[in-house]
Amino acid sequence: MGEKTEKLRQIRDEVLNLTTSPLYAFRKQHGYFPVIGQGNHDAHIVFIGEAPGENEAKQGRPFCGASGRVLDELLQSIGLAREQVYITNIVKDRPPDNRDPSKEEIDIYAPFMQRQLDIIQPRVIATLGRFSMEWVLTLFNAPERTKKISALHGKVIRTQSSWGEVAVVPLFHPATSLYNPAQRQILFDDFLVLKQFTTP
Repeated sequence: MGEKTEKLRQIRDEVLNLTTSPLYAFRKQHGYFPVIGQGNHDAHIVFIGEAPGENEAKQGRPFCGASGRVLDELLQSIGLAREQVYITNIVKDRPPDNRDPSKEEIDIYAPFMQRQLDIIQPRVIATLGRFSMEWVLTLFNAPERTKKISALHGKVIRTQSSWGEVAVVPLFHPATSLYNPAQRQILFDDFLVLKQFTTP
């Protein structure tokens, strides 16, 4: 087992036993799993969503429901497979009723997300939805961090990390296309920006 895999498993074990999380009891009550992340531990591109939904919590896998099917289509549209990228969420446990994660929940899980990035060291972070966009841009202290996703989606924002330059690409959450067909085309158009990063 590689060093990265070992470190990511350590994170998984810590989240499994995260009794201080307000979502821990909800997870146990419903027999859910935390969703740590899935994909290539040496990925150039990491996708970060907000929090897992019910399908994800039942399977312990990110983006495996309807939103996941959209994400798979988006990846295929630029010639990528799930196995080539890493997919995760900031919040690792499902909030009740698929509500937005609270600031407290984001604050509890964010250190794990930060450690995942430090381990994988991606060149590109594609954020899925406004919560992950705001968190990532704040993490890297980007000047754009106060702007709205409506102004930043599909743009490449160059930031600096401890392992070098990272391009942050804010995207709308795939779920938006399930309720709004016009958003679907925007997502596919925005996704094309990532094509320039698909070769090592």
